[in-house]
Amino acid sequence: MAKFICSLGVAFSGIGYAIRTQSHMRVHMIAAAAVCGLGWLVSLKPIEWAVILLTIAVVFSAEMMNTAVEQAVDLASPGIHPVAKIAKDVAAGAVLVAAIIAVVIGLLIIGPPLWRLLFA
Repeated sequence: MAKFICSLGVAFSGIGYAIRTQSHMRVHMIAAAAVCGLGWLVSLKPIEWAVILLTIAVVFSAEMMNTAVEQAVDLASPGIHPVAKIAKDVAAGAVLVAAIIAVVIGLLIIGPPLWRLLFA
């Protein structure tokens, strides 16, 4: 049990590092809070909440993996190297894909009931 608690501490430390040091992580958190607020406003169904929360988790996870890749690459290759650039660019691209799909999912789930609420 002590090992599990220690592992949780390490994980929360990593999450805290990402929040403190990565401006994009904070942007994702603000967007997630806004989406959750809109979801509450339009009374999402449980399955819709599940999809929204899973999507948020994917974006957060992608951003944290990007941070981990950037830090590891900077440690391994402090100078400019084309392979290091590729690793960083691909990790950043993964975040972009996750964020774009998250926007699409958010629009598909929250868009119609929000539209009805505002214009019906």
